[in-house]
Amino acid sequence: MAPLGFPMALLRPLLTALALLTCRPGGSLGCALPGSHAQVSRDNLVLLGQMRRLSPFLCLRARKDFRFPREMLEGGQLREAQAAAAVLRELLQQTFNLLHTERSSAAWSPAPLHGLRSGLHRQLEALDACLLQATGEGERAPGMHGPALAIKRYFQDIRVYLEDEGYSDCAWEIVRLEIMRALSSSATLQDSLAIKDGDLGSP
Repeated sequence: MAPLGFPMALLRPLLTALALLTCRPGGSLGCALPGSHAQVSRDNLVLLGQMRRLSPFLCLRARKDFRFPREMLEGGQLREAQAAAAVLRELLQQTFNLLHTERSSAAWSPAPLHGLRSGLHRQLEALDACLLQATGEGERAPGMHGPALAIKRYFQDIRVYLEDEGYSDCAWEIVRLEIMRALSSSATLQDSLAIKDGDLGSP
């Protein structure tokens, strides 16, 4: 079971990877993410912190191991930069979908929640533009399989958990912490995108 605290040490790999992906000319996808991409990720994590409504130590009985597929993502299964980008996109899209519901609106303060939704939307748009530029207008992006499907199942488990817990305040607090861990773990994907120059040809 992962601890409920969220040490800053977990944030450093994410921010470093984002800086690498943003600053490398052209990126490993054959496109350039906007210079604001890393800042949006930092802002997203800050906003998630601001959404805390109660101490996680009051929710010890509500803890659950959602089994984020970290080993699958770190195990070399994402050999192509496009595949890694597709998995990263699925992670961001599922997070956005989870937070863009009436129940999530009722669970958290509107200002930080709106800011987080906007930040995720901006990142999705930037990643979509990169994938389109990398694959070309007439080519298809990689389909969903393997790790991407694991991400989808992971978020399905989160939704089932929320329903089983009656969408309680503690359930949302556990999910908030889980989202922070998931977004931090995306550093692995973004590291792989940053170092795989040449995996994709220029569009």
